[in-house]
Amino acid sequence: MLFRVLFILFVVQALSASPPAPQNVHVDNWLLTWTPAAEEGDTTYTVEYSSFDIGVWKNVTSCVHISSNSCNVTSTKAEDEHGCVRLRVQAERRGLTSTPVEACSRHGDSCTPYFSLMPGPGSLTVHLSRNHSLARDYAGHAKHRVYYGKEGEPLLYDEDPLASVTIPELQEGQRYCVQVQNINYGKCVGLPTCPQCVLIPPSKIYSTPTVILAVGLIIVLVLLIPVIAYFLICKIERIKQCLRPPYELPGDFLEPFPDHYLPISSSSPTEECWDVITSISPQELST
Repeated sequence: MLFRVLFILFVVQALSASPPAPQNVHVDNWLLTWTPAAEEGDTTYTVEYSSFDIGVWKNVTSCVHISSNSCNVTSTKAEDEHGCVRLRVQAERRGLTSTPVEACSRHGDSCTPYFSLMPGPGSLTVHLSRNHSLARDYAGHAKHRVYYGKEGEPLLYDEDPLASVTIPELQEGQRYCVQVQNINYGKCVGLPTCPQCVLIPPSKIYSTPTVILAVGLIIVLVLLIPVIAYFLICKIERIKQCLRPPYELPGDFLEPFPDHYLPISSSSPTEECWDVITSISPQELST
């Protein structure tokens, strides 16, 4: 009896459980594709769209209760003045629906922002472009909504900058993901970008190899300074001799001067003025 009750409760719970939501929902050249969360033969999918003009979600006529995992949504482009629509898909099974999952775009266009990431030690700069039709038509009212977070975790809303923005105080050595969407007058417009993830590099100033190198240089200097001081104080004369260039005396340096080199004067020696010249005698260089 107890087994039957448990079996009935299990069947009821299984039949009343909502189907799992689709995954990896993205758009490429107006072809919306997704990955089914489970292989269920009786699961169907419905695609919805919304635009800045209508402000509500409506079914894409050609993509209601379909069993495939893709849908051509080119027809939705005509529903907005700028051709910017948002898209989402939900799974359906036995009258129950999953949580809708909004699609993202892998390529920037007039409705999806172009952006690039520049990671730095403890920070991440998101470079944004304002070269699109929304910025030209709505000026400062057209902004970007930036979401970020650690890879594998839900993305957090950061701010709505007009141009590039830097996200500070990030964990070094951790991968962070960023998603950007156009907004106009505070409302989301068009498809958001698919998340892009980068690694936050460690600080070069405080990195372990740099610290080890600095400590090594200090130790070497501490050991070399006493040695250099010893040689400069105690061996300075020896160093001078080693650095002195060699020299040789000419062969005729020691020969006496010839008589004709001596000056002849009519005056007596007592009347001559002579300068005393210090006698120089060669010494053998010390080795």
